[in-house]
Amino acid sequence: MKLYYMPGACSIGIHVLLEEIGKPYDLQKIDGAKQEQYGPDFVKLNPKSKVPTLQKDDGSVLTEFPAIATWLARKNPDKNLLPADADAEARALEAMDYVVSTMHMQGFSRMFRPGNYAPTEADHDTVKARGKEIMEKGLAIMDKALDGKEYVAGKFSVADAALFYVTFWAAGRMKMPLPKNVAAHYERMKARPAVKRTVEQEGLTGAV
Repeated sequence: MKLYYMPGACSIGIHVLLEEIGKPYDLQKIDGAKQEQYGPDFVKLNPKSKVPTLQKDDGSVLTEFPAIATWLARKNPDKNLLPADADAEARALEAMDYVVSTMHMQGFSRMFRPGNYAPTEADHDTVKARGKEIMEKGLAIMDKALDGKEYVAGKFSVADAALFYVTFWAAGRMKMPLPKNVAAHYERMKARPAVKRTVEQEGLTGAV
């Protein structure tokens, strides 16, 4: 397997899962500053021009965080990356989808790329503020989901890898305060050996 990633991007969550699984894989850094995601070689691999992108051993390619995470969990059932119980599994998938589709794609996307939502620069601050509202609401929802639990589904799962990358953006990059339970989860994630290895491999030591 080969993971195409950008340091500190949402692909860090898939990187963590690969480290949790512990099987051999390769890493290919995509330099966003040089816009390598739009280069012909990468576009041929993934026309969406984004990470995470996972190339399987047979050469086929998987894209989109939830699809890659679920595939990795299904291919490695011994790692218990998805709960065996149907209700708990649904909760893990529910949380992962909310983190990716709402907190990331609606919240942080507005904060990081306001020009995608308002071409007039005068409106960018309004767009960013709305993104922050969405993200903070998401943090509150995830804080409630973590009440009385160490991990979103009770035990570590794909949902925690997803939550980690948005809390890294919030706390690690933007220095924003996290709600109590989310903050505890973030610290718990940082202490996991797989996360420590991922952070080191991506050159983010000191940023997390």
